[in-house]
Amino acid sequence: MRIAVVGAGFAGLATAKVLKELGHEVTIYEKAPDVGGVWSVTRRYTGLRTQNNRDSYAFSDLPMPKEYPEWPTGTQVQAYLEQYVRTFGLKPALRLSTEVVRAEPTPEEDGWLVTARPSGAPLRAPERFDHLVVANGIFSDPVLPRYDGYPDLVRAGGRLIASSQLNDVESVRGKHVVVVGYGKSACDVAAEIGEVAASTTVVARHLLWKMPKKIAGALNMKYLLLNRLGENLFRYQTQETRMERFLHGAGDPLRQGMVNSLGAFVTAQLGLKKLGLVPHGEFSDIASSTISLSTDGFYEQVAAGTIAVHRDTEISRFVIADDGQPMAELTDGESVRADVVVCGTGFHQRIPFLDDSIAKRLQDENGNFEFWHQILPHDVANLTFAGYNSSLFSPLSAEVGALWIGAYLAGVLDLPPLEERRAAVAERVRWMEERTKGKHARGTNVIPFSLHNIDETLADIGIDVSRGQRIKQWLLPLDPSDYAPLLPQLKEKIANREVTVDA
Repeated sequence: MRIAVVGAGFAGLATAKVLKELGHEVTIYEKAPDVGGVWSVTRRYTGLRTQNNRDSYAFSDLPMPKEYPEWPTGTQVQAYLEQYVRTFGLKPALRLSTEVVRAEPTPEEDGWLVTARPSGAPLRAPERFDHLVVANGIFSDPVLPRYDGYPDLVRAGGRLIASSQLNDVESVRGKHVVVVGYGKSACDVAAEIGEVAASTTVVARHLLWKMPKKIAGALNMKYLLLNRLGENLFRYQTQETRMERFLHGAGDPLRQGMVNSLGAFVTAQLGLKKLGLVPHGEFSDIASSTISLSTDGFYEQVAAGTIAVHRDTEISRFVIADDGQPMAELTDGESVRADVVVCGTGFHQRIPFLDDSIAKRLQDENGNFEFWHQILPHDVANLTFAGYNSSLFSPLSAEVGALWIGAYLAGVLDLPPLEERRAAVAERVRWMEERTKGKHARGTNVIPFSLHNIDETLADIGIDVSRGQRIKQWLLPLDPSDYAPLLPQLKEKIANREVTVDA
């Protein structure tokens, strides 16, 4: 088939690589001038690092370079993806600096017409493809809140930007900076600029629990969260294994004791009580929507007074002070200088190049995407999605999703009937919404249940790692290389089917 892939982040590149190896002709559209998605030089904020250790945040068939630090920088991750492109010969398929403006089904609905615009050039004529893979990223379109008094902020010389737009720490040197949010990007940015800004104020509507990279400076978090035991400390929608049933049944006191003990260690290690930054709720809430690592230096700067945190509050409006300086008035009654306002306030999950009539067929009445395994829509033909499964193991999750798409196109999947899939997806979205209190990225957030999602995706194809490897994953951090034999297994499965059909 001729296949168009929109997006050259982890998901788009993995999908292109797998489909190319399965014999398809692939074209990858990317509006940025480089590969990487959120790791692109055009999108990564200053201070960006991975949340995973180097060894678990990689594709199965290309480990990250050994000289990388344990938590690689954004620049290093992007360089790794450039290496992936070279290693697997994807460069001829890439169309960088080329934005997909419109994608629409052919009149016969047997393929797609893709209209693109290279940077600085007119629209190209539509190209026809047999299949479309949307890999545009669920964390690439930032949300910027609409604040009262925004014109006053601008008139006084202030700026309001998304965290992904703060690419140079020097641009805020000597400025009074307000950082909105308490997630990974907000805390990363605050810690990065704290030493150079005139003042750094974090405005957090809700505090989140954070996990240190090392407990007591010794136990690496990868042994606590990046394995099956860590994942199963939190209740999944179903309990399939005996260990899961034990942990959430007779062994629940043990499980709860482990979680509570971990919470106590984290609270003490980060000094949260002294700083007045103990989040509401229980430590198990760390997995309610996403798991966030504590940023190096953040709490130390709070303790030193370099960073001020206003918890359980928001910006109510911007005003101009008597001396002409921009100010942010907060709902806690305080006012702070606001030369630059950096918003780490989440992302839109939308597909701007699809017509509204198509987009509505992808969603339920609440705007949640209804995809089987975060990949296959119910009612739109010749279309799949890659990377719509926010995961702790994004490279591997992307790769497994790519295997699923390859198996689907080859006709070797064991899929339930459509109505059964509809019911299962609707129930999954309902559970996700309830579990995360609406913070489920419109049905695309599978954290912390990344391995469950991988298992379910592979079950459709009928391939998997060995039982021994799965047992190893209960105590040791995930090793993506365990999954390297799966593409050859899929090739064999497809070849056997073709032999059977020919016979």
